[in-house]
Amino acid sequence: MASRVFGLGLVALLLIVMNIYTDWLDPVRARVGVIATPFYWFTDLPARMSGWTRDSLQSRESLRQQNAALNAEVLILKRKLQQMASLTAENLRLRQLMNSAEMVQERVLIAEMIGISPDPLAHKVIINKGSEQGVYPGQPLLDAFGLMGQVVAVSRYSSEVLLITDSTHALPVQVNRNGVRAVAEGVGDLYQLKLRHVPNTLDIRQGDLLVSSGLGQRFPVGYPVAEVESVIHDPSQPFATVNARPKAQLNRSRHVLLVFSRQSDGDQRGEG
Repeated sequence: MASRVFGLGLVALLLIVMNIYTDWLDPVRARVGVIATPFYWFTDLPARMSGWTRDSLQSRESLRQQNAALNAEVLILKRKLQQMASLTAENLRLRQLMNSAEMVQERVLIAEMIGISPDPLAHKVIINKGSEQGVYPGQPLLDAFGLMGQVVAVSRYSSEVLLITDSTHALPVQVNRNGVRAVAEGVGDLYQLKLRHVPNTLDIRQGDLLVSSGLGQRFPVGYPVAEVESVIHDPSQPFATVNARPKAQLNRSRHVLLVFSRQSDGDQRGEG
């Protein structure tokens, strides 16, 4: 028995020496590695199964919450980008008057459109935020592309919004290119606005971006409203006919933003 153990020890020692000082055993080692690969894979199988199970069993509610959070973040970021074009043009005009200007960042509330007015002649929608969330009459509403309208009626958990294309709605705007002011009126068409009383000599062109001017203190300054589609000059008429297309996707947007002006924030703090 002792001689057998001694013999095996010598064989093992010989193999170790051959492995260190020669390459005779490299082919054998390569074949052994191929044979051992399935065993490595098999021992790693429990860890693989655990990871797959953990990923597969992630709750649908968790995924829904993550998706909602990402959608909200994208909407807010788009809202911030809307004012960049207006601020660029405005800075060029104000640089001669002041050394710096403070950018006003309004507080916003994300809402969801839950209904439309049953009256086909009225351009109104219902959103899922109301007085419980601080919504107030006259509050501006916008989507990721431009102004949509203003709140006209508030209940506890919902509100009614009048769209800018309603035939009873009008808002002051200005041409982003040169600051020329006008009033955009709804005509009962989701895809069209008209500018009221535009003189034939006014510098306004097809393709001009119309942004909110802030006059009337109802809508915040610098938000996209519409793009001029046509300017028709009739020498027999004192005013030009100017048609514009709203920037907001009035017939598509579902998630929207309610904008709180600094004045409304101050009123709420005073009431508290």
